[in-house]
Amino acid sequence: MSNTSPIRFSFFGSSRFSVLILDELERAGILPISVITTPDKPQGRHLTLTPTLVKSWAVQRNIPVHDPEILDSSFAEKIATEQAQVFVVASYGKIIPASIINIPPRKTLNIHPSLLPIFRGASPLQSAILHDTKDTGITLMRIDEKMDHGPIVAQEKIHVAEWPTYDVLEKEMAEKGAQLLIRTLPQWINGSISEQEQDHVAATFTKKIVKEDGLVDLTGNAYSNFLKIQAFHTWPQAYFFHEHAGKKIRVKITEASYSHSVLHITRVIPEGSKEISYEDFQRGYSLLS
Repeated sequence: MSNTSPIRFSFFGSSRFSVLILDELERAGILPISVITTPDKPQGRHLTLTPTLVKSWAVQRNIPVHDPEILDSSFAEKIATEQAQVFVVASYGKIIPASIINIPPRKTLNIHPSLLPIFRGASPLQSAILHDTKDTGITLMRIDEKMDHGPIVAQEKIHVAEWPTYDVLEKEMAEKGAQLLIRTLPQWINGSISEQEQDHVAATFTKKIVKEDGLVDLTGNAYSNFLKIQAFHTWPQAYFFHEHAGKKIRVKITEASYSHSVLHITRVIPEGSKEISYEDFQRGYSLLS
């Protein structure tokens, strides 16, 4: 598939968020001249080398793909020959050195799903849900050598009335981010947009999520538990431990709602079993069994 965009840009990304952005750009007739992603990784029980979602997306469209292990000088030389006007980054997963971000004439832009300087780092969407920050948004920023630190090029505020699951929020924010990029890129390329320094004093930072973060205490705050379930819906999934037949089992919560100060769990996956309704779980995995 040929690139119908008048703007020559290369895209750095690796995750589902990246692909959702690329899908939205494609719908607008805008395709990158090349894609840069992280190397194939062993996955599954047999540790099969598997490409990133972004690599698969690009290959299907005959877009050149680079998946360097190291962003070194030889890669910088190679990518420079493509003569992109700007690089675009969204959930790439590696720190990009100055020797690369400064290659294009219009440098490198990043699509970040928060109102920077709030929620810098790797988990802005999960953090927005966990902190119940319903007035959030998308930031288009020019990357510098520090994490999510560069000047703001454009921002769009987004209000979330009720928290969906992470994957639903991710899709909405990716589409909004792509649309903001589409509106902004032509003005950025012709130099008619002025960037604005972030208020670094006001910066807050997210943390890398680990599996243990998903643990919920069902005797604890109902709304906090609901936020965890929504934030960790994709990974690691919220869970609790349950004593059954003299054994402690992990139970993942796959679906829940919250109303009138009560958490309503509706679907779960007990360890070693398939997904069932919470009612069936309570009947089949009674504390007395």
